[in-house]
Amino acid sequence: MRFAFFSDVHSNLPALEAVLADIVAVGVDERYALGDLVGYAPWPNEVLDRLQAEGIPTVMGNYDEGTGFDADECGCAYSTPIEEALGDRSFAWTKAHTSEANKAWLRSLPREIRFEADGKRYLLVHGSPRRINEYLYEDKPDATFARIAEGAMADVIVCGHTHKPYDKTVGPARFINDGSAGKPKDGDPRACWALLDTATGALDLRRVEYDVEKTAQAIVASDLPHEFAAQVREARGYLPMPAVAG
Repeated sequence: MRFAFFSDVHSNLPALEAVLADIVAVGVDERYALGDLVGYAPWPNEVLDRLQAEGIPTVMGNYDEGTGFDADECGCAYSTPIEEALGDRSFAWTKAHTSEANKAWLRSLPREIRFEADGKRYLLVHGSPRRINEYLYEDKPDATFARIAEGAMADVIVCGHTHKPYDKTVGPARFINDGSAGKPKDGDPRACWALLDTATGALDLRRVEYDVEKTAQAIVASDLPHEFAAQVREARGYLPMPAVAG
């Protein structure tokens, strides 16, 4: 079977539309969304409405959890106080602009999805099987992946959250990160999603062109921090440090 996995749309409707169109173009049997549907861009309701209309099985991400439950923080990790302040503004904006009906849908999402295909057990999560907001980067020690695999009861673990795609096998377990559909952080601004053939094991981490500038300009036109427009354009997950006089 052919499966599509995508995550971290982060309210970027043009990117989501491009990913869904590409999925239709290549043809798949099943589609799955792995969370963090909202935040940082100005289309939270449009993204959530589209996913519900498409009937795509969806895992809860940390941003979805925070928004759905009107939490005090989104469970995100920021590297500087400036980033944290901007992130807090994004989270407050997203909670204020997401409809109550869509918040209720976010609250209903499962924290994991499991299925079997072609003799293998699959586990879909947002961050990791241990925590919804764990950043499971590819360069983590193999021992970390091995410990996670021991308790996962799965042969293939598919996740997102880092916004950086990879395919990594440690021992008998395979880890697939589907990157980010709406806010990549690997220097490539194109939307990313993962196409997996479960019969052959072949994985295609696909990159899809979309109107990045439309998203950037919409961010600038909104009350969201304008810095997020630069992040979308440049596909980076950091903000430049202020210059130090001296």
